[in-house]
Amino acid sequence: MFFHTAFWSAVLIFYSYFFSIGNTSFENAFSFSLFLMPTTIATTYVSVYKLIPDYLITKRYLRFAIYSSYTLVISAYLVMASVFFSLIYLSGFEYSEMNPATKNIILVLGAVYLIVFVISAFKLLQYNLKQTQRTKALETKILEAQLKLKEQELNYLKMQIHPHFLFNTLNTMYGFALQKSESTPEMILKLSNLLDYLLYQVDKPKVALAEEINHIKDYIGLEQMRFNDTLNVSFEVKNCSKDISIAPMLFLPFVENSFKHGAIKDGKLQVFLEINCEDERIHFYIENTRQKQESSSKGIGLENIKKRLEMLYKNRYTLDIKENEYSFKVALNLDLHD
Repeated sequence: MFFHTAFWSAVLIFYSYFFSIGNTSFENAFSFSLFLMPTTIATTYVSVYKLIPDYLITKRYLRFAIYSSYTLVISAYLVMASVFFSLIYLSGFEYSEMNPATKNIILVLGAVYLIVFVISAFKLLQYNLKQTQRTKALETKILEAQLKLKEQELNYLKMQIHPHFLFNTLNTMYGFALQKSESTPEMILKLSNLLDYLLYQVDKPKVALAEEINHIKDYIGLEQMRFNDTLNVSFEVKNCSKDISIAPMLFLPFVENSFKHGAIKDGKLQVFLEINCEDERIHFYIENTRQKQESSSKGIGLENIKKRLEMLYKNRYTLDIKENEYSFKVALNLDLHD
């Protein structure tokens, strides 16, 4: 309220000085300005609180044009009445005694509509700024919701991978327990390391590549105990520094899949595995033997890892899976640049 009063007082002073140009009587100009104020205030408030929010902002342009025309005609009529008031009460029906500024109806209308236009433009700018802020706030909420949804989906995929991986490993350990093998304690130690990785490390956004490699070695060690002389594994790591980090459990499911769906051919299950690092890129390759009659089903492991790759490395990876009657190959290339 105070702001409105102060503003219109300033407009009244502006009018008084503006209309006193060429006239020695400031009191005369003040009286004319005072009579002109209700028209200016009414026209401005109609524009700011009715025409702009109800019709212009809502894009009801035809009604905005019609009602703006009505407002223009009525306000012009009231301005003419003000000029007539100047002629009657301030000049005693003497045209020559009228304030020079009030004789020019275009000048008077221009002064009124200048105030209306400036305030309307300012109010329209306010509406646009508020709308921009609302849009940004809405976009932020949408992004936050999408992020939470992706996090939930990612956690769901991890929960699927963990039981799947653990189930296969425990099956291997169960076979050793039945055989009362002396290798069982070593197997339990390797399984303990893998469980520590699954329970505590996999929830981190990133882990050192060296950790993933070490746990791949532990898993291979478990499988070597299970297969004994029927397994031939080649695992090479090239040019990978300790500073490289990746999302956890990216490579291990592919290794697990090779043993789960691989098959012994000519007395051996052949698994070739290579991890090569070059300029913030990782090239992962694994190949295993398989039988011609083997089912094409790969379980949930590969499907889940594909979804995780799409969520974590979207547009920054390539995954090529090839299979034929005797082999299954996976080539994964990761771009680690953010």
